[in-house]
Amino acid sequence: MKTFADHVISFNKQIVFAGSLPRNISMMNPFKENKEAVSISGKFYKKFYDDFEKRFLILGINPGRFGAGVTGVPFTDTKRLSDECGLEFSGKSTHEPSATFIYEMINAYGGTKTFYGKFYIHSICPLGFTIMNSKGKEVNYNYYDSKELTEAVYDFIIQNIKKQISFGVSTDICFCFGTGKNEQFLKKINDQFHFFKKIIALEHPRYIMQYKSKSKQFYIDKYLEAFAEANDKN
Repeated sequence: MKTFADHVISFNKQIVFAGSLPRNISMMNPFKENKEAVSISGKFYKKFYDDFEKRFLILGINPGRFGAGVTGVPFTDTKRLSDECGLEFSGKSTHEPSATFIYEMINAYGGTKTFYGKFYIHSICPLGFTIMNSKGKEVNYNYYDSKELTEAVYDFIIQNIKKQISFGVSTDICFCFGTGKNEQFLKKINDQFHFFKKIIALEHPRYIMQYKSKSKQFYIDKYLEAFAEANDKN
């Protein structure tokens, strides 16, 4: 019988987008492009998810270049992978502000073992995107940043949410990182497909670190209060 970790590792290895993307948009698939991401993410899930426990799903937007785009683990850059998760990464060192917030919150919750024993983080779109900006620099791009991209990946998104629910995810509550377009999109598809009984949206870690860093503790407390509702379900 497959553990939760086995399901996630298998899922990550088979993620493939077979459709066509709008012009000038590129897709990131760390599990096809980066052997280190496959190896280290596998160790991460075996360390924290190698059991048969039911977890609550947290959905971000899509992987970013310096977090999951490198490590294969959502909201986890190489620094947090080493310092907080105890897993050494031999590739390029990365720092992602979102990961800083997430792991401060995780430590306030009770630490990595406690948090990951209760929650499973992924993204509405499991693969990330980049685009060249006006200065010729490659930057992150979100699935909802253009109508054309949203339409191109719509079926892919639905398919992969269904797959992740099958791992043994609680459908009582889904937590959403992003109180704007990400929340709107998730609630729209949930109204159609009835994935979850309730969706609780929280400000995205990147937004908090970029615009509300002085109020970081307020948002950590807000996260903990929201996650307490999941504790009440057990």
